[in-house]
Amino acid sequence: MIENKNILLGVTGGIASYKVLELCSRLKKKNANLSIIMTPAATEFISPLSFETMGRCKVYTDMWEGHHENVHHIELPKWADVMLIAPATASTIGKMANGISDNFLTASYLACEKDVIIAPSMNTQMLLNPATQKNIETLKSYGVKVIAPESGVLACNTIGDGRMEEPENIVEYLEDYFTIKNLKGKKIIVSAGPTIEPIDFVRYVTNHSSGKMGYNIANEAKKRGAEVVLVSGPVEPFKIKGINRIEVRTNEEMKNAIEENFDDADALIMAAAPVDYKSSVVSDKKIKKSGQNLQMDFIENIDILKYFGNKKTNQTVIGFAAETDDLIANANKKLTKKNADYIIANDLTKAGAGFNTDTNIASIISHNEVKDLEKMTKTELANHILDLIR
Repeated sequence: MIENKNILLGVTGGIASYKVLELCSRLKKKNANLSIIMTPAATEFISPLSFETMGRCKVYTDMWEGHHENVHHIELPKWADVMLIAPATASTIGKMANGISDNFLTASYLACEKDVIIAPSMNTQMLLNPATQKNIETLKSYGVKVIAPESGVLACNTIGDGRMEEPENIVEYLEDYFTIKNLKGKKIIVSAGPTIEPIDFVRYVTNHSSGKMGYNIANEAKKRGAEVVLVSGPVEPFKIKGINRIEVRTNEEMKNAIEENFDDADALIMAAAPVDYKSSVVSDKKIKKSGQNLQMDFIENIDILKYFGNKKTNQTVIGFAAETDDLIANANKKLTKKNADYIIANDLTKAGAGFNTDTNIASIISHNEVKDLEKMTKTELANHILDLIR
């Protein structure tokens, strides 16, 4: 991941440079190592001292300042694991595309043998100008990676393309970039969140599942290079770009969406919490109060994990067991009954485990082993689960 990675950050003279202070903060919280180069124009927007404070590193602005034992615009690119330029203005993009090295940053770019990533930021018409588009395509042909700008309100009071991508998404891009792609070529189906089963026109039965576990698994699988199909109940704890997300509501809809993708999948990870029971009769109108207790019959719902456990050929099928008692015994029963390869078991009574938390305490159960894990984030647990896929 980003931890201990050396990131050479170039800041150019655009109004979006203020957002890069937040980017520095987020990268430092991930324990990245930073060195920062600012163009002369960038220093007109933000003081170098601000970047030194947020990045906790030296900021370079002038190639000609002082005596250098080392040639910094040569040595800094050697030190870096990656070079990131954010914001990347039309001027700097043009210089990079045409080999102009008239400042510290562009000279460092020409000397850089590592991957270079740019996050463009400019007025819409400047971005769409044929010269800018040609320069961006030229940089892509050189191997430069481009984090496409967003559409929104710009500093010039217009609405359109040209907003620099948000810092949190740039960090996510870097996380993805640094993740080893050991699942490349794999197709992984992940289910997430609850299902709902209607009672009448306005009411339904569901559970407390937030979808966080499934979304973290899907996100980490994408970072590791897998083709991801995320079958999600009616939740979206965070957005994930670059995956096939299918929205469903009922158990039947979830089962059908998985079935459409199952035959050529390498793994199914059932992190969703499908509803176990549904009403035997669903009213097409709102059930009115009658002054008496309402009695309803509930029948067992389709068991999605068991269905695909019995259908699998060469797929790895992983289920979850959220229990309040006899955790390991119940999880082992589920492993056998559902014909799964693994069950991820967690005790809902423990603090920091289960629904609506960012952490989990789990045991990974297979047919020949029980592996107890310490309390960890759901992102960390997601990677333990993905390590099970071969």
